[in-house]
Amino acid sequence: MAKLALLSVSDKTGIVAFGSELTKRGYDIISTGGTLKTLVDGGVKATSVEDVTGFPEMLDGRVKTLHPRIHAGILAKRDNPEHMAKLKENGIRPIDLICVNLYPFKATIQKDGVTDAEAIEQIDIGGPSMLRAAAKNFQDVTVICEQADYAEFLKRYDADQVDRAYRRHLAAKVFRQTAAYDALIAKYMTTEAYPEKLTLTYEKVEDMRYGENSHQTAAYYKDPIPEDYSLAHAKQLHGKALSYNNLRDADAALRMIADFDKPAVVALKHMNPCGIGVSDKLLTAWNLAYESDPISIFGGIIALNRKVDLATAKKMHALFLEIIIAPAFDDDAYAILAKKKNLRIMTLDFGKMNPDHKDLVTVLGGALYQDADTTHETISDFKVVSKAQPTEAQLRALQFGQMVVKHVKSNAIVVTTANQTLGVGAGQMNRIDSLKIAVDKAEDKANYGNAIIASDAFFPMDDCVEYAAKHNIKAIVEPGGSIRDQDSIDKADEYGVALVFTGVRHFKH
Repeated sequence: MAKLALLSVSDKTGIVAFGSELTKRGYDIISTGGTLKTLVDGGVKATSVEDVTGFPEMLDGRVKTLHPRIHAGILAKRDNPEHMAKLKENGIRPIDLICVNLYPFKATIQKDGVTDAEAIEQIDIGGPSMLRAAAKNFQDVTVICEQADYAEFLKRYDADQVDRAYRRHLAAKVFRQTAAYDALIAKYMTTEAYPEKLTLTYEKVEDMRYGENSHQTAAYYKDPIPEDYSLAHAKQLHGKALSYNNLRDADAALRMIADFDKPAVVALKHMNPCGIGVSDKLLTAWNLAYESDPISIFGGIIALNRKVDLATAKKMHALFLEIIIAPAFDDDAYAILAKKKNLRIMTLDFGKMNPDHKDLVTVLGGALYQDADTTHETISDFKVVSKAQPTEAQLRALQFGQMVVKHVKSNAIVVTTANQTLGVGAGQMNRIDSLKIAVDKAEDKANYGNAIIASDAFFPMDDCVEYAAKHNIKAIVEPGGSIRDQDSIDKADEYGVALVFTGVRHFKH
């Protein structure tokens, strides 16, 4: 008896050619609805599923293949005499090949103005059922869920290489695809911020040369519907492929620069800012960012939130940089930067981060899932707890410092003016060491006389206030909340320092 294939696809690209090749190899074909019409119109002989089941398609096509004559034909174990006897008793042919792709749920929910009713109608039921049944019975049934596998299957069939290992490979692909399909539906349907089951799915972008270090393997995956303001939507115009560390650094740079409305430049190394400058002109913002730390910027990642002009490009061209990402580049600016063969030049439509964005971090045996830290303190949120009152200029600097410090690895201290970082102390095991590093980097800068310090978390004792005061810092912003806050307040009053509490901590581990 000829082999039997069931073809039922939403995306009909290539299905006529595939069906034709199957018939040439002796397969009989059964099919459904639009797929059947496409095959027959294309000259491929095929039988309607209705003729097999003896039951009409109904409910606007919601019920077509959900029938024992289909699923028994898929699920019967060929080496089980009882199974095969039941098929014979009921006049059911075994189905040897299932070729199904699913309703376009993902494409549907990406359409502007899509309604719940439209989205729900694109939740496939029969397709996943057939795919999962065939994948479960991969010992006897070949299951194809992607057009990319049509040619490979035919090649293997002709070489007599459609073996158990290949069928298992295809079955595993099915379970990944149906799991991802269901995860996307679950995400769409879920209203809870933290449901009892976290069903996330990602799509592979590429294998990477290596991971964080050369002995680690890695791959890059993206959200199936990535946020507009994300690396998944960025376009690389020039340079070699991004590495694992490049991607993490570039993501961190995008998170930082999203906080600034005025022309801004972020220079970043190892996921910490080494310089941030903000001004009315991009070139000035670049100069401020560069002057923040002209040593650390070497080999850094640069994010700019305005179209890059020639003057700014010339400044960057003079340095060794890994990545430059901006909304756009003037032609002459791009031309000069592209002279560097390995420099990655990227564009992205800049905007604010999605305020509902959540971050996922893996731990051994599990994961942590939380809101991204998109909180922005304004001057109106500040509570002055010292006798000394900050000046208007200091308040603007304190606000800028708060915008920067939340992006620095804890323990974090930044020394800034109202538009420029002067010193960054990151990732130390105690806060006073972070402060010393930041002050040491900042003290020789021309604008140090206007500097303030910002801390990502409270001061556990008064030593930070005293050290800052002895190094001519006149204003400090921190969350407050320590049981020894009063010690810091008293020390600020002793030195005449303006001390401001925000009530918001910004740890970044």
